[in-house]
Amino acid sequence: MNGKRVSDSTIHIVQQMAQTDANLAGNVHGGVIMRLIDNTAGIVATRHSSSNSVTASIDRLDFHNPVYVGDILKISASINYAGKTSMEIGVRVEAENFITGECRHTASAYLTFVALNSDGKPAKVPELILENEEQRRRNAEAQERRKNRLAERRREKSSHDRREGC
Repeated sequence: MNGKRVSDSTIHIVQQMAQTDANLAGNVHGGVIMRLIDNTAGIVATRHSSSNSVTASIDRLDFHNPVYVGDILKISASINYAGKTSMEIGVRVEAENFITGECRHTASAYLTFVALNSDGKPAKVPELILENEEQRRRNAEAQERRKNRLAERRREKSSHDRREGC
């Protein structure tokens, strides 16, 4: 299996937010933005793995500024880390008022995806080829987040094993 570059799977999606995406005050629902983040990250994971990929976790999702009806949402996603069967995808969301040109950093998220084979079992993913310092930095940060996620999972399992009942 040949390795793939970050740029081989990076994607940028642009979508205008409509009234159907918003509450009565004209603010776009966080859930709408979350769905777009998950969909965009899923495209990156599928492109990198060349197989169906499913969301395993959203490590972090921070909303920084609101999105309004009429705003142009720009979603950029790229792979930060590729393990044996899992991948971390970083997503940045910006909202642009296309009349004034004002651009706001709206949200950032890190999602973990697992590649699946045709039987629905985890599948190996290509090695990630890092081509510059920015990609190496993002990869190192992703490895640290992965280490923390695994440690947290072990703590949760240990705590769950000590509890009785359902």
